[in-house]
Amino acid sequence: MHIRRARRSDVEVIVAMLADDHLGAGRETPGDPAYLRAFDAIDADPNQLLVVAEQDGDVVGTLQLTIIPGLSRRGATRALVEAVRVRSVRRGGGLGATLLTWAVDEARRRGCALVQLTSDAARVDAHRFYERLGFQASHVGFKMML
Repeated sequence: MHIRRARRSDVEVIVAMLADDHLGAGRETPGDPAYLRAFDAIDADPNQLLVVAEQDGDVVGTLQLTIIPGLSRRGATRALVEAVRVRSVRRGGGLGATLLTWAVDEARRRGCALVQLTSDAARVDAHRFYERLGFQASHVGFKMML
């Protein structure tokens, strides 16, 4: 497997992965041109890194890594992992762990003091997965839809 920066031509398959579960199906709209505009904004921002995992020429996974400079924790920089997805037919084979390990290593390489992520409360299997990788459920998250 090879992890690389996503390209504009990957957007369609990334969105398909985002939509390929019970939560994503209700909030994603494959084909909407808003995704290309969002990709352009992500790609232009040096603190954003959208990557894909390729295997045998196929995109099989993705995640977004956001680098956040901050004042707390003595001016620590943190990394936020978002939108972790593996194609449904490839789940359970270690691709997700490889992607997350890559993200942690990249955050470390960029000088981050911690890596954080959120996971929908309904994703109980994902919570166990993240805990197996060393993440701790240390905070309660809150969101406000706008």
